[in-house]
Amino acid sequence: MKKIITCILLLFLLQSFQCENEIQNDQITEEMLINKKEEITNYIEQFSCTTSTSCNAIALGAKPCGGPREYLVFPNNLDLDILEGLVSEYYTMDSTRNVQTNAVSDCAIVMPPSEIDCINGNCIIIN
Repeated sequence: MKKIITCILLLFLLQSFQCENEIQNDQITEEMLINKKEEITNYIEQFSCTTSTSCNAIALGAKPCGGPREYLVFPNNLDLDILEGLVSEYYTMDSTRNVQTNAVSDCAIVMPPSEIDCINGNCIIIN
């Protein structure tokens, strides 16, 4: 019985190392990040706003020093769960790419927009 339990534990342990190596070997390319961001912006562009209060902002990306790379604005009438899922995927990809490329940045803190307006049905960062 001890041998069976030991074998099972050993198999689980070996399997966990295999998954870890597969993740590390999956290279995230700049093109993959560009495509994911385009997917996010295409999703946002499907919706329109009517007033500045119908707009909001979401952090996007991961700077190597921490914090987001930028903020995107979006109308409140989109499905926030879908947007957050897409943004989370982008964050994971960007973070992984930072590690894979030993990326560095200026470490400047990117602040959320202080003023967003709705112009011609599109949410725009004013300041």
